[in-house]
Amino acid sequence: MQKLRPFHLAIPVDCIEKAKNFYGNLLGFNEGRSSENWVDYNFFGHQLVCHIGDVPKKVGKEVDGKMVPVPHFGVILDWQDFDFLSKKIKESKLEFVIEPYLRFEGKPGEQKTMFFQDPFGNFLEFKSFKSDDEIFKST
Repeated sequence: MQKLRPFHLAIPVDCIEKAKNFYGNLLGFNEGRSSENWVDYNFFGHQLVCHIGDVPKKVGKEVDGKMVPVPHFGVILDWQDFDFLSKKIKESKLEFVIEPYLRFEGKPGEQKTMFFQDPFGNFLEFKSFKSDDEIFKST
């Protein structure tokens, strides 16, 4: 497999200023280029672009006893970075869709995870493994 390269993800938003407030101010992502219809961010070294558009309908799937929203996106963080971000989200008073917790405890793939929503209905999941060896470990 080739070396990991940055991915590009475009998501719909209904207001560029609200996107700048959420992704730039609240989450602290560095803004790149923008226009009146889109803005891009450095999303942990990847390119996240917020475009004016319609947010798609969401569905949920049961995982570890919780309804996980689909579609969703996010990044796998270091263990300590996960704790830092979850604390930042809690302090911001942003409501979690799924509160931070330890999923698959004591099993292969044990991970911290949390879900929240941006102001446009896009779901974000951030997770963390104690070791990257656990990311693709099968049961």
